[in-house]
Amino acid sequence: MSAESWDLLVLGGGSAGIVAAKTAARLGARVVLVEQHRTGGDCLWTGCVPSKALIAAAEAAASARQSGRFGVIVQEVKVDFTTVMEHVHTAIGRIAPIDSHEALEEAGVRVRSGHANFVEDGAVDVDGERIAFRQAIVATGASPALPPIPGLSDLDALTSDTVWDLIEAPRRLAVLGGGSIGCELGQAFSRLGSAVTIVEGEDRILPREDTDAAAAVRLVLETEGVRLRVGQDVTAVEPAEPGGRSGRLRLGDGIAVEFDQLLVAVGRTPTTSELGFDRVGVQVSPRGFVVVDKHLRTTNPRIWAAGDLTGHPQFTHMAGNHGSLAASNAVLGLRRAVDLTAVPRVTYTRPEVAAVGVDTDRERDGVRIITQAHAHVDRAVAEQETGGFTKLAVDRRGRILGATIVGPRAGESLGEVVLAVQRGLSTRDLSGVIHAYPTWNDGLWNAALADVREQLDRPSTQRVLGTLAKGRRWWLERRAG
Repeated sequence: MSAESWDLLVLGGGSAGIVAAKTAARLGARVVLVEQHRTGGDCLWTGCVPSKALIAAAEAAASARQSGRFGVIVQEVKVDFTTVMEHVHTAIGRIAPIDSHEALEEAGVRVRSGHANFVEDGAVDVDGERIAFRQAIVATGASPALPPIPGLSDLDALTSDTVWDLIEAPRRLAVLGGGSIGCELGQAFSRLGSAVTIVEGEDRILPREDTDAAAAVRLVLETEGVRLRVGQDVTAVEPAEPGGRSGRLRLGDGIAVEFDQLLVAVGRTPTTSELGFDRVGVQVSPRGFVVVDKHLRTTNPRIWAAGDLTGHPQFTHMAGNHGSLAASNAVLGLRRAVDLTAVPRVTYTRPEVAAVGVDTDRERDGVRIITQAHAHVDRAVAEQETGGFTKLAVDRRGRILGATIVGPRAGESLGEVVLAVQRGLSTRDLSGVIHAYPTWNDGLWNAALADVREQLDRPSTQRVLGTLAKGRRWWLERRAG
């Protein structure tokens, strides 16, 4: 039994939990973090890091195949999948020490391994050990969702958690879900040699993104040989044998999609069960998300929540922001609130799709959409990547409310416009900043310039400018005379 009472207990050692624990320790709190498996969370072990390492290898293969457009002839492209996966796990291994037990302990955080559940208000049980706390932050994250499709439970399906255990690329890969994860991994495996079919129940892939952005990604996927089945529900999964990995998907229109491996990528479910919330008055929504206020406080005033289990956008950067906010609120008694107006998101397909703020699909009352095709971006012309675009959503005064960028390095270009949305900057502000030339960011700058020019061309503006010009001419003539 432990007699210690910690200032802050953190449940979960992923992005939200690590940031929360380190922030609280830096603020002078005595902090204990409990993690059941391994610190680092989904981002390190099964999400951001491995997926981007895999995408990098797939991009190298695609670039080699497509290099003939520049006059560089590659006779044959061979993919050694074993080496590809070694690269993936090497990337994980190089980053893992940053999020390790040792790094946390060095930052002043005590780390305990085991499963925690609340036994009473102010105490948890960790595998038989009672740990008392004054404040707690729950950051147990989310896990891949498995839809209730007949036959799916009889199949050894892959998820974004288990796909990294593959030792050879599937000959035929079916991907259930055409969102960001499904499109990213589907394109990567296609480029690495698998015959890929993506099945999406909505009428298009990337259904949460700008329609034109989704169309741009679809064009590239289909050009590269990925088969897309959209607007189709999966009525059944038919394994070739119980517990096996191969089989077929039966779609609503009767078509069967044969596969050697099935990757399920239909979203993530919050990890909130078996934590004893009912014992301490922490309310959970019907979908399993912890109910929090704008300060990330739960219905128990001494317990906070951060990250994927809150129902806010499930991104690593959002989780890190949550961790910092919840920790400072809990330890210092602050009332910092979550701000969702400028949460960036990036789909790392080729082309990338990056977006922030209000959607750019359509104009509506008080919101104009400015579109800059990348056919007029010199860097895109030089690299033969002119299929992308930049869209800005602006209000009547030219303030930037949102953006969508499609093209190489779109996620890198997004940072400037995230700041613009967050700070209420206008297209005039962006157009007045000197930008390096030629960069992919020219798309954003040119879109801002286009809006400023449009404002200058308005009859009312032209009248004012004309009056000013006449006045200046009169003054110069009088001075000369």
